[in-house]
Amino acid sequence: MYAIIAYDINVERVNKAKSFLRMYLTWVQNSLFEGEITESDCMEIKKGLSDIIKQEEDSVVFYLFSSNKLFTRETLGKKKGEPKEIVI
Repeated sequence: MYAIIAYDINVERVNKAKSFLRMYLTWVQNSLFEGEITESDCMEIKKGLSDIIKQEEDSVVFYLFSSNKLFTRETLGKKKGEPKEIVI
């Protein structure tokens, strides 16, 4: 599946969340990651982020697609990160 994950996390926990997400996805912008993951990876990401964030303060949004072919990605301005193409 293809995932786009955006977060709004307290500055005290941002670096921990960013480091964790970099193990699975491409860092595209300050609070945005995307890339191809398995369902198992998705469950691990949700569990890992649940352990990092504070539910009453932080927010993480998952956009999950069956394929990266189901949407168009456009960038205005400088590209900060480009997800890698995965050939299956």
